[in-house]
Amino acid sequence: MNSVAKYFRFDELWTNFRTEIIAGLTTFVSMAYILFVNPTVLGAAGMDKGAVFTATGVATIFMGLVARYPIAIAPGLGVNAFFAYSVVIGMKVPWQTAMAGVLVAAIIFLLLTFFKIRETIINMIPQDLKVAIAAGIGLFIAFIGLANAGLIVANDSTMVSLGHLTSGTSLLSIFGIIVTFILIATRVPAAIFIGMVITAIVGIISGLIDLPSHLISSAPSLAPTFGESINHITDINTFQLFTVVLTFLIVTFFDTAGTMIGLATQAGFMKDGKMPRAGKALMADAIGMTAGAVLGTSPTSAYVESSAGMAVGGRSGLTSVTTGILFVFALLFSPLLSVVTSQVTAPALIVVGVLMAENLRNINWDDFAIAAPAFLIVIGMPLTYSISDGIALGFILYPIMMIATKRAGKVHPLMYALAAIFLIFLFIVAH
Repeated sequence: MNSVAKYFRFDELWTNFRTEIIAGLTTFVSMAYILFVNPTVLGAAGMDKGAVFTATGVATIFMGLVARYPIAIAPGLGVNAFFAYSVVIGMKVPWQTAMAGVLVAAIIFLLLTFFKIRETIINMIPQDLKVAIAAGIGLFIAFIGLANAGLIVANDSTMVSLGHLTSGTSLLSIFGIIVTFILIATRVPAAIFIGMVITAIVGIISGLIDLPSHLISSAPSLAPTFGESINHITDINTFQLFTVVLTFLIVTFFDTAGTMIGLATQAGFMKDGKMPRAGKALMADAIGMTAGAVLGTSPTSAYVESSAGMAVGGRSGLTSVTTGILFVFALLFSPLLSVVTSQVTAPALIVVGVLMAENLRNINWDDFAIAAPAFLIVIGMPLTYSISDGIALGFILYPIMMIATKRAGKVHPLMYALAAIFLIFLFIVAH
């Protein structure tokens, strides 16, 4: 036990074994939905749902052991929808070929990470934009939480509107939100996790959440998807497919980079505007994406739900190791996860959104040239339903504002390059 504490630097991080285990469990429960959402999305592309279920979440343990950050990695929401609905269904690209595109993007990822290009890009992002990313992610996941709770719904006239608050599921979410808010406000340890447990129990008692018919099942086989990306890698030979690879690369790069910066800022890991051991964290992400492509799942990303584990005190890699082990364990107890519905996790996402929004106070609002691009990042993430799109809006405007205010020389050359890349990226996405 002492060796574990020493390796994960418990004393330095002011944490302990119990806190880290609870944090890992909290992160897992908060993002367990991906075990069911990802197979559903990729299943629409014709992929075997059981194989996709088993392939989900392969790099979190590596993140914990090597980079020693409490950050979980799993297939990214949004990019999996792009894979299924835009590439496979929209462009009529076979899923095997699309998966080969993911593998090519992952290999490029590995090269960029190995030569520390990704780390360099992250470190040169201005501090105000980094904290804007953290705050934007907070609003984004709060928006997701409100939608999962049924408190906001799509509306053709106003885009979004208030949901049906009298429905049973919405009332369960409201109950969970209030309970969790009270637990947080009264400083109850592990408040977010306790709030989810209480919400799940009330859901079961009220009949809104069904108990599973059995607890244990065997892990589905990977055979239908394993290695298909390798077998079809020679199919990546047209401009259209090169564009698909580029989109996978850009979206995943900045989704992960933005999420890692936001989480590191929220947890207080940043030192002089830089993320310690960023290279190892990015390598864990790159390896996870590569392994996922071989096993048969869409691009992986650092998960914003990791902030739920951080919110209950998770600060070391043991949090990620715990989450990763639970992902493996969940393959045998998958029926039990059906109890963790979106109404159960919604309060956790909303609370974490509130906690991460505090980063707004660290933006220099008195300097409009900085405040404007920071604001676009913050508001862009929830309104475009994309971390990378929100970052794109701010990163394009930032150098323009610096040039306009005669501070062009203070902008890192890579920021100009990123602005150009994001312009091309948005053009590709828009068309």
